[in-house]
Amino acid sequence: MSKAYLIDMDGVLVNGAKLLDGAVEFIERLRKAGALFLLLTNNSRFTPHDLQRRLCASGLDIPVESIFTSALATAQFLRRQRPGGSAYIIGEDGLIVALEQIGYKITDQVPDYVVIGETTSYSFERITKAVRLIKAGARFIATNPDVTGPAEDGVVPTCGAVAAMITAATGIKPYFIGKPNPLMMRSALRQLGAHSENTLMIGDRMDTDIIGGIESGMETILVLTGVTRREKVDRYPYKPDHIRASVADIHP
Repeated sequence: MSKAYLIDMDGVLVNGAKLLDGAVEFIERLRKAGALFLLLTNNSRFTPHDLQRRLCASGLDIPVESIFTSALATAQFLRRQRPGGSAYIIGEDGLIVALEQIGYKITDQVPDYVVIGETTSYSFERITKAVRLIKAGARFIATNPDVTGPAEDGVVPTCGAVAAMITAATGIKPYFIGKPNPLMMRSALRQLGAHSENTLMIGDRMDTDIIGGIESGMETILVLTGVTRREKVDRYPYKPDHIRASVADIHP
């Protein structure tokens, strides 16, 4: 049986809007091998349709059903935990649409949850509102723990950094849905129709992709085109099964 693949997007296939070398050829090799694959991203800013269009504009043709985001995983979790609930959101369309599609009410009036996702326009006013709602009793959810992410001109602060600020102000830590939470990994495996023992996790981050893959029982491949440098790998108490310079060096 061919291996299945869960593939991180940012830092693995793209950096911002820039397609990384070898990405197109790698996806073609997977298709020729008949391998199942799913793009698994902690970035909650965009809907799968948005991401599909962005990837296509970059030169990578990925069907929308092959993209799974932390926003979708968050929506699935909230639907199981509190069907028909309400949330105050700091985030963008990817998260807003995902929660609206499960029937959630988006409100700043006594919400069941405060949900923090990725956005490029975090405002002090909205963060202050989130702090006050959490202190008043709203449950605190964050789509992912990443504190930085790769961009074309360097790293940018992301969801985990903002969540840490809110935690410092409230004394309450969020429940992180995205990688490395095995909850997201299992959700992705179900969508892919694959089993962890026959699946490879490919990512650029030791603290989300690789540990998430290890804890979910998957074989792991670290690529060096994103956040993690080779010399940093030995500092972690765990290691990937394989290290590759890029997806250009991965052959199914």
